[in-house]
Amino acid sequence: MITLATQHDTDVQVLEETEVDSEQKRELIVFNDEVNTFEHVIDALIQVCDHTTHQAEQCTWIIHYNGKCAVKNGTFDELSPMRKSMVDRGISAEIL
Repeated sequence: MITLATQHDTDVQVLEETEVDSEQKRELIVFNDEVNTFEHVIDALIQVCDHTTHQAEQCTWIIHYNGKCAVKNGTFDELSPMRKSMVDRGISAEIL
C-alpha cells in the first residue's frame, strides 16, 4: 500500500511515495466524543473487534476517562476493515 506524504517548499509542492509496511504490528485506536453512547461503542467493539462484553465495557471506560484506547492490535491489513466499520458507525478511530 502506498501513501503520499506532502512536503511544502516556498512555491513548490513535492509528493513523495512511502511504503506502508502492512506486516508491522499496529493498534486500532478509538477516540472519545460527545456523540456516541456507551452502549453504541460497546456494541460496536463486540461486533467489529470480537470483544467480549467485559472487554468492550473496559475499553469504553478507558476511552471515556483517557480520551482514547487501543482496542485491537494487528497488521494494517487486519485493522483497516475494522477501522472502516467503526467509522461507518460514527465512531472516531485511527490505526497507529
